[in-house]
Amino acid sequence: MTPRKRRIVQALLYETFAVAFVAPVLSFLFGQSAWSTMALTLTMSGIAMGWNFVFNGLFERWEKHHPMAGRSWQRRVAHGFGFEVGLAVMLIPLMAWWLDIGLWEALVADIGIMLFFLVYTVVFTWCFDRVFGLPQSAQATPLAH
Repeated sequence: MTPRKRRIVQALLYETFAVAFVAPVLSFLFGQSAWSTMALTLTMSGIAMGWNFVFNGLFERWEKHHPMAGRSWQRRVAHGFGFEVGLAVMLIPLMAWWLDIGLWEALVADIGIMLFFLVYTVVFTWCFDRVFGLPQSAQATPLAH
């Protein structure tokens, strides 16, 4: 699979599973209608998909130039953490506006979501790599003689 196609497939699968979980949880936690939280979740998903595509491209570019091949658990945690922090910067103001809550409440809510997604991202990318194999950027390259 080409790197670009891999990123697209990964983003679509990642967001599909995320929306299926997050929308009902947000509805329950914030006492909002299922329609409202589904719309919010789909909006957040669209933002996350765009960020996923950009972030994974940047991460794989960095990874390609890194001397150590493969994806250790430390690298996977760094990947998940970097992704979630960037996403939080975009989603906190959106959540505050959509749910009609303060930025502080949105930050607290996003921390809870972020903690879930930090684990979810690490586990998802591990499973994705097991099913589809490592991307070219994480594979060892033979030394030229």
